[in-house]
Amino acid sequence: MVQTLLVLFFFIVSLNVLASTAGAHVLRIYHDSDYSSHSASAEAMKMGFNSALSERNFEVQGFKLQFVEKDHRGNSNRSLLTMRRFLQDDRALMILGGLHSPPYIKHRDFINQQGILLLVPWAAGGPITRYPDANNWVFRLSIDDTKAGLRMVEFAKQKQCRSPHMLLERTPWGKSNYQTISRALGKSEPPVTWFNWNMKMNATKIMLREIATNGHDCILFVGNALEGKELVKAISQTPKAQRPAIISHWGITGGNFFTQVAKQLRSGIDLHFLQSCFSFQQRPHSEFAAQVWGKIMADYPNKVINGQFIQSPAGFIHGYDLGRVFLAALDQVALRGDMKHDRAALRDALENLQKPVQGLIKRYKQPFSPWTKEHPDAHEALGLEDICMASYNTDGSIKVLENQ
Repeated sequence: MVQTLLVLFFFIVSLNVLASTAGAHVLRIYHDSDYSSHSASAEAMKMGFNSALSERNFEVQGFKLQFVEKDHRGNSNRSLLTMRRFLQDDRALMILGGLHSPPYIKHRDFINQQGILLLVPWAAGGPITRYPDANNWVFRLSIDDTKAGLRMVEFAKQKQCRSPHMLLERTPWGKSNYQTISRALGKSEPPVTWFNWNMKMNATKIMLREIATNGHDCILFVGNALEGKELVKAISQTPKAQRPAIISHWGITGGNFFTQVAKQLRSGIDLHFLQSCFSFQQRPHSEFAAQVWGKIMADYPNKVINGQFIQSPAGFIHGYDLGRVFLAALDQVALRGDMKHDRAALRDALENLQKPVQGLIKRYKQPFSPWTKEHPDAHEALGLEDICMASYNTDGSIKVLENQ
């Protein structure tokens, strides 16, 4: 009996040692995103990043790469809680950001002071990557609001808008866009209306009525899918001759926006929005894009609509390209399994990539560099030339327009 108990004891101890050893060879990637209200964008980013990781079989230098969903539900405090848990996890290597900018603007000091490596494939707020210190831990491969407003205003001029009016969410994201759009319009105090999250129909109609009464023919909209839905539905109830054109930031594409307003859009609403300048709808595909699309079809068949497109495609595209850049940087690091060391080494590698990285949007040659006040775009992988305008096709797919 005693011998049996001893055998059992040593068996349990061995299992615990094996489990501990296995756990030591895991690197976790936290995805801090809104899987509740804007799940389409969160899922698209996850698909894209994981598609890049799968090209290495989720393994680098003997470490398994584990992707962990962290739903902050659009709440900056929940995002901060994820960051604190990340710091307590001795297997957590980096955080992949989500759609919302406010968490990363509000907690920017905490992120950089604590050495939290944050890679951003969606959130566009200008201040996110511009922490005023060389020890900057945030890198973005996405639209950047210091440039987004320029493209929106440029497009408004091409459409010959006589009197644009800004309709912006009352958040740090909206405020950063106000500054950029104001400069692009060349006005110190251009007309603007501010709205809060979860804007409802009655409030939207009142805002729209005031905008129309003042003779504005274009709305420069900065908001997400929930508020964008209310805006489109309110405009659809306006006589066609009085409907302003909508030139929107890309936040509307982050949820189930199209399915909720398809009927209204088909009634003749003029809607255009920002996207990066690659689309799977641009055919024929290059050999590289065809390989990636084939992988989407094979790995995520239930996410492909009518065999032709996916929801929130920019989330996939940016997530995939950022994943490939991340892996290229990891190749330059001798991983120890000591997270403080490995995060710092990875940050340095991202700023000093030695080889070009092929992505969907473009070929990235040193997409990042050490941040200085003289080079505020040092942690931005995309430039103005990579930002285009787009519109919805009748089936909900997105048509990206070439820049003029």
